[in-house]
Amino acid sequence: MPDTTPSTAQPDPTASPTASGDAGPAGNSGAVGLYPHDIHPGLVPGIGVDEQRNRFGLDKVVFGVTGLLIVGFVAWGVISPESVSEVSATAFGWSMINAGWLLNTTAIVALGAMLYIGFSRFGKIRLGRDDEEPEFSRFSWVAMMFGAGIGVGIFFFGPSEPLSHFLSPPPDTVEAATDAAVHQSLAQSHFHWGLHAWAMYSLVGGAIAYASYRRGRVPLVSSVFRTLFGARQTDGFAGKVVDIFAIIATLFGTAATLGLAAIQIGEGVQIVAGVGTLGNNGLIIILGILTLAFIVSAVSGVARGIRYLSNVNILMTLGLVLFVFVTGPTLFLLNLLPSGVMEYADEMFSMMGKSLSWGEDSVEFQSIWTGFYWAWWIAWTPFVGVFLARISRGRTLREFVLVVMGVPTSILIFAFTIFGGAAIWMNRNGVEGMDGEASAESLLFSLFGQLPLAQITPFIVIAVLSIFFITSADSASVVMSTMSSRGNPEPNKFVVVFWGLCMMGIAVVMLLVGGETILTGLQNLTILIALPFAVILLLMVVAFLRDLSTDPWAIRRDYARTAISNAVRRGIEEHGDDFELSVREAPEGRGAGADFDSTADQVTEWYQRTDEEGQPVEYDYETGTYADGWTPEGGDGVDGADATDESAAVADGAEGPGRTGDGKATPNS
Repeated sequence: MPDTTPSTAQPDPTASPTASGDAGPAGNSGAVGLYPHDIHPGLVPGIGVDEQRNRFGLDKVVFGVTGLLIVGFVAWGVISPESVSEVSATAFGWSMINAGWLLNTTAIVALGAMLYIGFSRFGKIRLGRDDEEPEFSRFSWVAMMFGAGIGVGIFFFGPSEPLSHFLSPPPDTVEAATDAAVHQSLAQSHFHWGLHAWAMYSLVGGAIAYASYRRGRVPLVSSVFRTLFGARQTDGFAGKVVDIFAIIATLFGTAATLGLAAIQIGEGVQIVAGVGTLGNNGLIIILGILTLAFIVSAVSGVARGIRYLSNVNILMTLGLVLFVFVTGPTLFLLNLLPSGVMEYADEMFSMMGKSLSWGEDSVEFQSIWTGFYWAWWIAWTPFVGVFLARISRGRTLREFVLVVMGVPTSILIFAFTIFGGAAIWMNRNGVEGMDGEASAESLLFSLFGQLPLAQITPFIVIAVLSIFFITSADSASVVMSTMSSRGNPEPNKFVVVFWGLCMMGIAVVMLLVGGETILTGLQNLTILIALPFAVILLLMVVAFLRDLSTDPWAIRRDYARTAISNAVRRGIEEHGDDFELSVREAPEGRGAGADFDSTADQVTEWYQRTDEEGQPVEYDYETGTYADGWTPEGGDGVDGADATDESAAVADGAEGPGRTGDGKATPNS
């Protein structure tokens, strides 16, 4: 019987396979020389992107192709908005009938995949090195995510969507304007803004964070697909196609949000100034003024001031929600909060299952509401994903999934219950301006008009929306510039301004295409753009899971399960009840890794260190140094000490549709 006792010590991540007693392929012991830098793939502690040697610069293919496509589209939309409207309406009608299932499938798969990742064995994998601590405290992390969960969407759809569902419930549900309709309306709103949306965001954010801070890849959407496409295609044609679609999706998703902000600001201007309907010309003027403010922000280096202003903006938004809660029908809202949440949970599977098979009425509802939202969230996933990745470094996947899906969902449920519940209560009590004839943008101002301080709140709302607009354009432009500059954390400011102007151009086209029914243009174009990116998200699920299955932690866990299972079986066979475990070299074919090829490229290629030209360079994992003396502080890669204020991150205020921040936060903020 072995004379050693089980050891509780963790294996040294810098030790060679020989020292740890790991078996190589087919049970061969200590395959030194078969692995990059003589370290077994199960012992790699993880690699941060700031440890890698990357050469950044404008990707002429990604920037050129995307830029030409967008400029061409904007020119077409300005010259002939009628033809764009006709083509988009026709394509939209076809896509909702023939491809609406793709949007539903993407939302459902993302939710299922992230719940599986969070609660499975992969949940313990860290978004960073094995010994890496979170960059932000939990309070700061949650606070920044809190800021990511609010914005323009709360103001535009917060009062109007629940009221709309109350007066015109989804097909095959409840009767309009009844008590049941009150709760159904909130459940439907929570469904659109809740777990499914943040599951898609967390999918992209988690995948990018894992790729960048665990596998050492640049923070691009295409980096997630390295295991699926291979290094050559990821750096080549396939990767560029993914990044092009990511930028296009972000452009249209952000433009839709900016369009909504302009519409709502225009309504506020009409009320404050006492003028008539502004129309598209007035909205375009508002867009132009705010665009100039964005350009000043982008080129003047006032990021820190914008960030602080954005933080104040978030507090003002929450203040407005609480103001309605306190001065509005408080008792009604207190009762509505738990009831709406429970109805959401009870009806979730039913709402998930609605599709073409339920009839034409369901398709029409999907095209106006659910399909539009799923498309909107999909279009925003690259932007929000980069933000979530940046602030979540060092967290475990389990914590990441629970907090990212739970915190923003809770915030939005609270806000929609307050705004929507107050609007419904006023409608049932016959308050003027809160009927089904009012436009979505006017309901918010009508709501505040019935509460105290009605002469002041319109100015506050306009200020909040304007800051949202500027910071949205600023931070989204930085992210798109990073994506078109090979992951450069400090992209050229002219590139930033170019993408910002492209967003404004698309927003103008959306307004022109929509005509009198402005939302039509926003919805049609957003859905059409999101469909191809939905395919990318589904492929991302596969790529992410493949990466996780070969993670060093997963390899060690699989080895542990196999080794313990084999040892226990053999112990019982040879010693009955009296045996203990020890670590020693196993006979060929019976080791922990007997069925695992630890020298395969798919588990070793990723941690081979290279220079800026992609040529292999020796690296010592024990000391953390390159053989040629390069260090992160002195090399051409990401400077971990300096990449703060203007980093690729969008920390302290990324956004989803209607969610905003400054996009320029630092670890010290």
